[in-house]
Amino acid sequence: MAICLVSGGMDSCVTAAIAQSENEDLAFLHISYGQRTENRERKAFYDIADHYGVEKRLDISIEYLAKIGGSSLTDESIEVTEANLESKEIPTSYVPFRNANMLSIAVSWGEVLGANKIYIGAVAEDSSGYPDCRPEFYEAFQNTINAGTKPDTRIEIRTPIILLTKAAIIKKGIEFGAPLHLTWSCYRSEDLACGTCDSCALRLRGFSQAGVADPIPYRRNEMT
Repeated sequence: MAICLVSGGMDSCVTAAIAQSENEDLAFLHISYGQRTENRERKAFYDIADHYGVEKRLDISIEYLAKIGGSSLTDESIEVTEANLESKEIPTSYVPFRNANMLSIAVSWGEVLGANKIYIGAVAEDSSGYPDCRPEFYEAFQNTINAGTKPDTRIEIRTPIILLTKAAIIKKGIEFGAPLHLTWSCYRSEDLACGTCDSCALRLRGFSQAGVADPIPYRRNEMT
């Protein structure tokens, strides 16, 4: 049994495709946290789960992250800045320690289900801005799982795309038949992807470098 965290974005979709190919028994976990595009991401999650016929699904909210604040994804008073793909600064879209919260929920559910693997679509290419996307974070969290679960629990964190570029992720998604047309990456909008936030810009650059057309429309696409 494996659990895959599925946000509805491109990276988690490709990770889900890999998880589906490696496991006969699969569960999908979607966690909302009061983000601007919460409803659109949830729709993408259900569309992807339907695509793979995954019946074990957990869709929950940890809106306390929005109450804590500190991110432009959850706080309307903080502007979602235009993408600067050369910057090494932590962007306003960083949600403080979000992935640790999500992994903790996945581990709790994993103990109940008897899961032995948790897949998450973390990408180190994002790690210049997002400290909880770095490989060393997942290594440290693995130690936390090992120390903090029942003696007979054996849960391994899997990050199959963590060292890939966005272009390589897209190519792998195509290789595994991932439904990229069902995904949603935009941080700003729920109707038409803006094309200029960090997530849109990374995605568009990835498709351009992969030499593949992005299957979703954008309000602004500087890569075309």
